Amino acid sequence: MTAALLNSSLTSLPLIARGKVRENYAVGEDRILMVASDRISAYDVIMGEPIPGKGALLTQMALFWFAKLDGIVPNHLTGDDPLSVVSEADKAQVRDRSMLVKRLKPLPIEAVVRGYLAGSGWAEYKQNGEVCGVKLPAGLQNASKLPAPIFTPATKAEMGDHDENINFERCVEIIGKDLAERVRDISIQLYQRAADFALSKGIIIADTKFEFGLDAEGTLTLMDEVLTPDSSRYWPAESYAVGRNPPSYDKQFLRDWLEQAQVDGKPWGKVAPAPALPAEVIENTAAKYGEALQRLTQA
Repeated sequence: MTAALLNSSLTSLPLIARGKVRENYAVGEDRILMVASDRISAYDVIMGEPIPGKGALLTQMALFWFAKLDGIVPNHLTGDDPLSVVSEADKAQVRDRSMLVKRLKPLPIEAVVRGYLAGSGWAEYKQNGEVCGVKLPAGLQNASKLPAPIFTPATKAEMGDHDENINFERCVEIIGKDLAERVRDISIQLYQRAADFALSKGIIIADTKFEFGLDAEGTLTLMDEVLTPDSSRYWPAESYAVGRNPPSYDKQFLRDWLEQAQVDGKPWGKVAPAPALPAEVIENTAAKYGEALQRLTQA
């Protein structure tokens, strides 16, 4: 396995932005090279240790899903080889973990779709019987399957802050009624196709988030990563039971460890710096990510 990459530092392209997991580099005026590092974040805090192989795995999974979702909405892939735009010296940092994509104007919302009640959705439902303004039937439990997938948008937070769940009316205020309705309808279509396929492989996609942008002609375009364990809640179908959190293929193993982690003899307060991850947590997290891709792509 190649060495883990905590931060990329390409010298042949200018850096535009460094996110929780990815670095974006400008390729001329109209393209971006997205490099997926092996960083991992939880509770919006970036861990100090990388998860070896994670960036390559996320890239492989995103490309797999972009192909599966073809025909619903255009995506940002250019089809060009990421290695073609960097110097020989930079290729080791780019190989297998990068996408060369169109430069878009990102929409300032995240398109979250939930097919099951979990996480912040479950917490909100317990308070008022709804999620992001969507009224749900009474009597649902943690991990209950919803009658139909629901669109529950969020605003994009600055680095280190938490995304904020919003209702559809607020989404309309931010991006306009026509665009909000298109994003909602397309997101639910994307989720449904992905969830149906994943279930045929023994995986439940409980919820996920999509990101969209507009190209120079104003075409709505699916962008960023798509349906990876970083942006989705993956559950093994054979372990699913209503009323409890199923074991998951996403960051739940890491989150569970962080819940009991201590810093200076006190529970970690979910703010930077994060506690140092033991080797066991790193290995188990890497294994969970790998298992999800393996199940999805098996014949």
